[in-house]
Amino acid sequence: MPRSRRVHPSRIPQGLGAGVALEQPVRYMTSTKISALIAFACLLISSASAIAETTHPNVLFISVDDLNDWIGCLGGHPQAKTPNIDRLAASGVLFTNAHCAAPSCNPSRTAIMTGLAPNNSGLYSNRQKMREILPDAELMPKYFSRHGYWSAGSGKILHYFIDAQSWDEYFPPKETEDPFPRTLYPKKRPVNLPIGGPWQYRETDWAPLDATDDEFGGDWLVSEWIGEQLSKKHDKPFFLACGIYRPHEPWFVPKKYFEPFPLEDIQLPPGYKEDDLDDLPPAGKRRGSNRYFPHILKNGQWKQGIQGYLASIYFADAMVGRVIKALEEGPNRHNTIVVLWSDHGWHLGEKQHWQKYTAWRACTRVPMIVRVPSGAPGLKSGTKAGGVCSRPVNLLSLYSSLTELAGLPAKSDIDGPSIVPLLKDPKSKWPHVSVTYLGEPGSIGLSGDRWRLIHYANGDEELYDTANDRYEWTNLAAIPQHANQLAKLRGLAPTKFAKMIPPSDAALPKLTWHPTKSKAPPSKPDGNPFNIVFTNKRHDPIKVFWMDRKGKPRSRGVLNSGWRKPLQSRPGAVWLITDLEDKPLGHFIVGNRTAHAIIPAK
Repeated sequence: MPRSRRVHPSRIPQGLGAGVALEQPVRYMTSTKISALIAFACLLISSASAIAETTHPNVLFISVDDLNDWIGCLGGHPQAKTPNIDRLAASGVLFTNAHCAAPSCNPSRTAIMTGLAPNNSGLYSNRQKMREILPDAELMPKYFSRHGYWSAGSGKILHYFIDAQSWDEYFPPKETEDPFPRTLYPKKRPVNLPIGGPWQYRETDWAPLDATDDEFGGDWLVSEWIGEQLSKKHDKPFFLACGIYRPHEPWFVPKKYFEPFPLEDIQLPPGYKEDDLDDLPPAGKRRGSNRYFPHILKNGQWKQGIQGYLASIYFADAMVGRVIKALEEGPNRHNTIVVLWSDHGWHLGEKQHWQKYTAWRACTRVPMIVRVPSGAPGLKSGTKAGGVCSRPVNLLSLYSSLTELAGLPAKSDIDGPSIVPLLKDPKSKWPHVSVTYLGEPGSIGLSGDRWRLIHYANGDEELYDTANDRYEWTNLAAIPQHANQLAKLRGLAPTKFAKMIPPSDAALPKLTWHPTKSKAPPSKPDGNPFNIVFTNKRHDPIKVFWMDRKGKPRSRGVLNSGWRKPLQSRPGAVWLITDLEDKPLGHFIVGNRTAHAIIPAK
């Protein structure tokens, strides 16, 4: 690590400023010498003060993946155990009305790390690639590094890649672009939740593991590496990012984290209401019900899933505790800003939904905690312990807030107002609303102090009074007495949305090619339609057939050598590839998302 040129106070001659150490009694010195020494001492004291005033604080940047408000200090679920996160909240400022910029990993994390809102960046979904959409965006760690910081990280901070160019150091090594250290998983999967069809995300599963934290690896290794950095003195101030992956699926963690949650005692989500979709517009009903929740109920796994989520939260909290302990027992405890956030929430049956991707509070409301030491350039007094702020804030504000707190130049080309005024006084006036952007331009969730608006791109709307309806059970959008409130929130909503740019062929996951000399199996389509991009790398033209449910090939045309063609498909569909004489060459079986089907040269 390069050495800082900043003068350390330990290099100031001992005694000066606290009483001058002299080689002979003062009575033998002339008044001129005494005056000179006093002037010199004052100069050194002044220099030391200037150093103290310009010293930049460290930043510890903790992400916890897929964590909703099921933490003790937010009261999301009565059985949640998060003693370490709760202690951190009690030592700083807890934001009880904080929301994500997007309800899925990639657009949320991209917005946080670039400071650019999805409606300005054009990055709305997990399918897009950050560097394809934003090739020149300067991420937060790079900005800090360019202003004299050592920027390092470990674990998941971005969406399944590291972006090596943005970091000075990373664990695992940044050159791998794989942010995950070794992690123990069961050899035979699924363990508890059977696969319901090609539409299902295979990681939706849960079970306790007979393993120690060390044997499990994963987040334990991340917290170990981060702890080692926190226990060292550094020549530069640091920006240190810690990406805790749990409670992201799959919910496999050591069994000791399951033990506090006996299955027979598991309580259902407080926000669950069986008929909760009845008063929603068509777009809301489509967004609510999905295949996962009925599948989980059918297999009698609802309480087991809740148990797995609570256990994974408890594990994540323990890893946060390891990191905070390393900070507090190390040399950086008095000069480090601590931020903890989650990229978005998670449904466990609320609104008949399982997973994320919605604009309801179960998915948009996230933990956000900030603790600032006294002396930070942007907040000299630091934060007061036990602060609670109910103003509507967004994770998008972290970039501007941290640069201000650290005393770095403001970055002009980013979105999100700084929350420093709220850190100073959590009850101060706040003229902003918080906007969450769904997976297509024009669809948003908007949060104010009390009211929430959900507006879908087709014009459907929902309105909630969260002061009296915490779980958003009653949609007030169609009630005349709330028309003025609805109009007011509409006036605060964004009106410009960047076009969504689809991922390139190179960025798409690749379908497995199954070479065959026989007829392909029949399709078993089950799920929503999307495109599969076919590319012919053979030197000869080929024919493309969709296999129907009875195993009969249905022609979709000819694809010349080197050509590509997108065709609409569904999960479970089978596509047969033949030569021009109808001789089978191979087939593809479609998974649960848009993909690239490459017909190989041989």
